[in-house]
Amino acid sequence: MVNHSQTAAERQSNPCPYPDARRILEQAIADRAFPGCAFGVLAPDGTAFSAALGSFTYDHSAPAVLAETLYDIASLTKVVATTAVAMLLHQQGRLDLETRLGDLLPGFVVGRSTCNDPTQSRWARQVTLRHLLAHSSGLPGYVPLFRHASSPFELLRATLQLPIEAEPGTRAEYSDHGFILLGKALECLLREPLAPWATRTLFTPLAMTSTRFCPLLTQRTAIPPTEEDHTLRFRTLQGEVQDEHAFLLHGAAGHAGLFSTVPDLIRFARAILHPEDVSLFHPPTIALFADRQPPSGSSRALGWDTPSAPSSSGTRFSPRSIGHLGYSGCSLWIDLEARVAVVLLTNRTWPNRQCDAIRSVRPAFHDAIRNALR
Repeated sequence: MVNHSQTAAERQSNPCPYPDARRILEQAIADRAFPGCAFGVLAPDGTAFSAALGSFTYDHSAPAVLAETLYDIASLTKVVATTAVAMLLHQQGRLDLETRLGDLLPGFVVGRSTCNDPTQSRWARQVTLRHLLAHSSGLPGYVPLFRHASSPFELLRATLQLPIEAEPGTRAEYSDHGFILLGKALECLLREPLAPWATRTLFTPLAMTSTRFCPLLTQRTAIPPTEEDHTLRFRTLQGEVQDEHAFLLHGAAGHAGLFSTVPDLIRFARAILHPEDVSLFHPPTIALFADRQPPSGSSRALGWDTPSAPSSSGTRFSPRSIGHLGYSGCSLWIDLEARVAVVLLTNRTWPNRQCDAIRSVRPAFHDAIRNALR
């Protein structure tokens, strides 16, 4: 096992300590679950390992993936950026989980007060930041607003006006729209956009030097493409956010838009698992945000998900684990009890979104990692 501070050449010259996990990923590439991937493990003793397999695409001339390859991490943005910012604001005393969304974004309530549905108006006044983090706001899971909205203003207005489908706190429904609004609510508390604050206060202190919203144009060819888009942009999506709503929000949103690497995400996980060594998140904050939230039966904590049967984390992660998935084929799982973190980055949506073979790859891969650690 090698330290994450070693160079790529040094890591690649060492044998992989997780041969079964590697074989699972090799077979997944052969089965075209994804053309390539990078993965990393933070072991209980604090050492880290990262490696890569395959290529950017299925073309024989495509660049090889490296352990440091930058990927569109899609909904991992929800925890690595948005939830992490909420955690920092909470421990600074600047965020109250019971703050009503309408107090920060009045348009969420005002638009409903003029309609003829008193239930919508009443429910809108009940939605809190806790509800948004726990995906229990009652907002719908996903509505393709990009089909009618063509600007950030139009998209945000449409998001604010989405019908609330259940009384807040009574239903858990994973919602991109809730995190779009949460991102905007956090910006009201920050009094600046989410992206620069996260970079300055979170990514820079953790030396996550590659992690960023909106990669530079010069970086794009070094990023695996996610899709041949035939719906909105009608081009190959490479080095720009795949998610349509994040694209309309200029690439930086509360639900998606972040690009990162395995080494950077291992550094982020280290801050969660070793707060005594990495002075960023306080243990009480980690415990609070890792705690499962109502309603009964939900696997959602505050921003984070937790293992539920069956879980993408496999069968070896303890109930005291937190994690998240990304639509592009990425995942991050952190076992707070075993002090283990596993990162997997892929572009499983290349060249289109039809293949979902990663559903079976993820749990097998995570079980192989945890079996090796035993």
